[in-house]
Amino acid sequence: MSVRRLHEEQPESFAFSAENLARVDAWIAKFPAGRQASAVISALWIGQEQEGWVTKPMIEEVARILAMPSIRVLEVATFYTMFHLAPVGKHHVQVCTTTPCWLRGSDEVVKACKRHIADKPHTVSADGEFSWEEVECLGACVNAPMVLINSDPYEDLTGEKAGEIIEALRRGEHPQTGSQIGRHSSEPEGGPTTLISIVKEKV
Repeated sequence: MSVRRLHEEQPESFAFSAENLARVDAWIAKFPAGRQASAVISALWIGQEQEGWVTKPMIEEVARILAMPSIRVLEVATFYTMFHLAPVGKHHVQVCTTTPCWLRGSDEVVKACKRHIADKPHTVSADGEFSWEEVECLGACVNAPMVLINSDPYEDLTGEKAGEIIEALRRGEHPQTGSQIGRHSSEPEGGPTTLISIVKEKV
């Protein structure tokens, strides 16, 4: 896996809005005195919601608020793929390519992203609407392959279906999330295969 680095072009400064600073303070209050660094993931997430991506000035501000070295905050930001280290599109597509998804066709989903968004990952589409990247397990292996678009999971995909979802979002529509084959939760494809008959107890 390549090293995840901050984008070369950075804004000059960052400051939490009053509302978001209150959210950060609320997270800090959840931890014992002297353990405010435990709120680093939440603080970065709130900052990303505000800015759209994690910037160097944001990292420095989070470090100041939590009284921890900036390098420690950077380590967290570069470890988790939930944090974007460069500007992303309005709809950011995370494609799981870990083994279960790969065995079920994630290569075709990646191809769809290249066709409908941009040839290379971490590239914002010409219309500014989309960006995409490959990530590790997204936690829905039984419904592989899957993607996460912003906070919405789309499962049981094909390359064609992935392209349809991208284009629907581009048109301003809201495609159905979850399984794309009508699977309920994580039940077997085609319905249950065991415990399918009712056994009457003898009195």
